[in-house]
Amino acid sequence: MHREYLKEHKPIQYNCLLLSGELWTYLADLNEQAQDRLERIIEQIKSSEGITEALKAGDPMAWVSAMNNIRARAEEIILQELIYGEDRA
Repeated sequence: MHREYLKEHKPIQYNCLLLSGELWTYLADLNEQAQDRLERIIEQIKSSEGITEALKAGDPMAWVSAMNNIRARAEEIILQELIYGEDRA
């Protein structure tokens, strides 16, 4: 996603990364950061909203619903912060 964003909205940065051979390293690093941040955000939201293993055992459907909602919110945060955010290089 970020590669396409760079191509469309930041073509100079994209070309500089591409021509220097750093594009794929840059994107791999960004992907790793996004995954780590996503996991942290999910854990923080789970903790703040009281989504526990007890809920999972007691009401699995409510737990799945809550987790889907949390994951969607966390992914939106990642998209705004990392994928479509300001320059990172």
